[in-house]
This record gives sequence, C-alpha cells and structure tokens, in this order.
Amino acid sequence: MSGAPQPEKLLTPSEVAAMFRVDPKTVTRWAKAGRLTAIKTLGGHRRYREAEVRAHLNGGGQS
Repeated sequence: MSGAPQPEKLLTPSEVAAMFRVDPKTVTRWAKAGRLTAIKTLGGHRRYREAEVRAHLNGGGQS
C-alpha cells in the first residue's frame, strides 16, 4: 500500500462530448459559460474532471 492518492482522471473535450452526444465545441462553450470547470494543460489544452462531468451527466450538476 503506497498511501498516495490516485490521480484524478481528466477527460478531453471529445470524450466529454461523446458522453453527452454533443459536438466538442459545445463542451468548450459550456466551460466558457461556467457550466463545467476546465483545467488547462501546460500546452493550453482543456481537460475536464471525470467526477464533475459524471455529476452533470447524472443530473446532479445542473446550474
């Protein structure tokens, strides 16, 4: 047992879009509107926390 916390799984805009059956640009618009929290990588790409995305998908993250 290492005791170290597991790294949080991050999803790409395409992965999130596939889950919601929308275009990846829609996911980007949601992030800009504050519906999802986007994390920027060092390369400037957006990633989304899997737990937050699943909460929205299950109706728990309605704004």
